[in-house]
Amino acid sequence: MSAPKKARRFSGGVYDLGLHVVWCSKYRRPVLDGRVAERLRELIEQKADERGWQIMALDVLPDHVHLFVKHDPKASALHVANQFKGLTSRVLREEFPHLKSRLPTLWSSSYFAASVGAVSAKTVQQYIDTQWERPLKEDQEAIP
Repeated sequence: MSAPKKARRFSGGVYDLGLHVVWCSKYRRPVLDGRVAERLRELIEQKADERGWQIMALDVLPDHVHLFVKHDPKASALHVANQFKGLTSRVLREEFPHLKSRLPTLWSSSYFAASVGAVSAKTVQQYIDTQWERPLKEDQEAIP
């Protein structure tokens, strides 16, 4: 789990998209420990590999999960969160029956997601706001 040095390419462009996703167990019950936590990590890594996403950081706490993942431009935050939550809930509840008896569902229906970038929002805003202050290169023409 190391940071890529360059943006990734696909047929339609170049991208470097990161997402911080957090989701909690139902009722914030502390059920993510021991073998359950280990298996959860394995499943998250499996899903990321299957999708071609890169896990940058992953932390499983007793009642919630923090994940920093680099994903493709076609995947929305909702899609990313649901891919991880859906697979892990189904498999963990099959493999660990005590999760079925303690909780109606493994995960809370909500999640937190925030984009993570190589530059800050302030830097991007400043770059856009100062477009006309920078001199054009010789091969560029001003747009009227």
